[in-house]
Amino acid sequence: FLFLVFYLVMIYSDYTGYPFPTAPPVDPFAKIRVDDCGKTKGCFRYGKPGCNAETCDYFLSYRRIGADVEFELSADTDGWVAVGFSSDKKMGGDDVMACVHDDNGRVRIHHFYNVGQWAKEIQRNPARDEEGVFENNRVTCRFKRPVYVPREETIVDLHLSWYYLFAWGPAIQGSITRHDIDSPPVSERVVSIYKYEDIFMPSAAYQTFSSPFCLLLIVALTFYLLMGTP
Repeated sequence: FLFLVFYLVMIYSDYTGYPFPTAPPVDPFAKIRVDDCGKTKGCFRYGKPGCNAETCDYFLSYRRIGADVEFELSADTDGWVAVGFSSDKKMGGDDVMACVHDDNGRVRIHHFYNVGQWAKEIQRNPARDEEGVFENNRVTCRFKRPVYVPREETIVDLHLSWYYLFAWGPAIQGSITRHDIDSPPVSERVVSIYKYEDIFMPSAAYQTFSSPFCLLLIVALTFYLLMGTP
């Protein structure tokens, strides 16, 4: 009887031209929200003043979720985007998480350890719930990793504060190559996952008149013009 009812409904659906309703499409990657920055998550923005996760040269956010920290990364690149956790502001001896765009169009999360200026991939990867997308010439990803981990050289405990190193660059056949800029940005001070801030870091193109030397030069030039030449 139930089969007959189902068969009749199917015929009616085809006859009337009204198909059965389908589930709405699921967004494969939820866009990064920047209005939460400084409130429910911490953010770093590098690039043009006022940029967001889709327009900054580099963007990173972090927030605690239970025993994990969720990270969101995005950069203006077709290769890879990464964050490193360092005890100083220099590359070397750093725990690094990188989102890499491979030749199949997928974005995967990799774990590296900086040996000097060289990034060595580590098979033990603390990332979970990973997702990523490559669109509009940007690599964007989201993943979680535990706050506490067993003591190990290549994986740091995130409950401690670290300098954050920000980097991005091209990839060849899914393997990362040298970062895009010679001196990638780094957090001015150590970062605590228990403190949410929204920090903007101007890229080189917007630092021209912000350095003390340039400001002093502008003051001297203005004074010279006002006083005139003898």
